[in-house]
Amino acid sequence: MGLEDAIRWRDYLTADAETLGGKPRVRGTRLGVEFILGLFAAGWTTEQVLANYPGLNPQSLQAVFAFAAEILEDEDVRLLIPGTS
Repeated sequence: MGLEDAIRWRDYLTADAETLGGKPRVRGTRLGVEFILGLFAAGWTTEQVLANYPGLNPQSLQAVFAFAAEILEDEDVRLLIPGTS
């Protein structure tokens, strides 16, 4: 399963200047993509996120990751680790 098979994130995410300063968020919520990714980075499980934020569902979480994957695919991102060349 490749990126071409990923969920259509545009069906689940939106952005407008009036909410979260235009940052992408899950439709119908004020929960930003950045915030949700931060929860997972902090060690939250899918079950914890869904239990604490009932406006989310498994598809909206999958859309968050599909969006992040697409953005990173389009960017030239390099990990800089001190002491390496």
